[in-house]
Amino acid sequence: MLSISADKIDSLFELIGSKQSLYLPVDNSSGKADFQKWEKGTKLSSALKTVRSAKDFFFPKAEKMVEYERHGKEVKVIDPRNELEDFVVFGVRACDAKAFKAIDNVYLNMNPVDSYYKNRREHGIVITLACNEPAKECFCAAYKIDSSLSNDDSSDVSCWNADGKFFFNANTDKGKKLIDSVKSVLSDSDQKAVDSLKKDIQAKTEKLPFAKLDLSKVGGVKPEQMMKIFNSKIWSKVAEPCLGCGTCTYVCPTCMCFDVRDFDTGKGIHQVRCWDSCMYSDFTQMAAANPRLTQVERSRQRFMHKLVYYPMAHDDMFSCVGCGRCVESCPVNMNIVKVIKMIQEDADL
Repeated sequence: MLSISADKIDSLFELIGSKQSLYLPVDNSSGKADFQKWEKGTKLSSALKTVRSAKDFFFPKAEKMVEYERHGKEVKVIDPRNELEDFVVFGVRACDAKAFKAIDNVYLNMNPVDSYYKNRREHGIVITLACNEPAKECFCAAYKIDSSLSNDDSSDVSCWNADGKFFFNANTDKGKKLIDSVKSVLSDSDQKAVDSLKKDIQAKTEKLPFAKLDLSKVGGVKPEQMMKIFNSKIWSKVAEPCLGCGTCTYVCPTCMCFDVRDFDTGKGIHQVRCWDSCMYSDFTQMAAANPRLTQVERSRQRFMHKLVYYPMAHDDMFSCVGCGRCVESCPVNMNIVKVIKMIQEDADL
């Protein structure tokens, strides 16, 4: 296993950043962390999570899809995409890396393949960082996600911060190529410190409040059970305090809904894909009507998709990775953990 002293990590960032774009968690003005492009003087944040996940790098908040220019009676169609250069995202947590797989299932593993997303995924190199101090809001363990990175199959390189060093292990060909390119600043190391850290993280994770969250009524359900959950009386209780603000969807690493907007440039049209939220009253609104007119219907749709519809369609994989961002950010404290508990406690289900 290769490593570098923690007090020399900037030299590694500088070497990577000299070859390709590098992004890492950096403290922002509000005392939290966001991913920012590395430049000289940029310091790695010690925060456990960024406000938004690394999903932004592969599924950006806004993305120009096509341009139309009109010249008299002639209409010219312009593909605005450029071939991307490789880029590196350092410090992605295990939950967020697992979320990429949830999006991959929809945008890469179904027809048609989303070529915009595919282009970014092919050029992105993901370095996961083990969670030395999991937060009480985290519940990735309920979904069998290992924040110690003992079995990391969701990233190109795994990284651990242990015993005053950063340790690295390449998982993919892209990861091996990256590590080979920076070996000049890395040293061979014994992995005893990493093994000890893994055990420590796992012990801490097991003691978290939601680590053993019961998912027995939502995972692997049959159509008849799906309809029972759909018709449950809990949804009015779930929706009653909801403001429809969409905060939960924008911080969620697996939410992938979007809208497509057209903008008149004066000489043509720019068509832009932008994030949207199933919690908004105008989401999927059509000329005839909106298919979900009430907050009850909208709230039900969000949680049914995360916990029931998506697992039914994708081999029992949940569209939630237990990152805890919705637990932390919901202004009325109505989050997916509470919904899971309400489903489990419903005697009619």
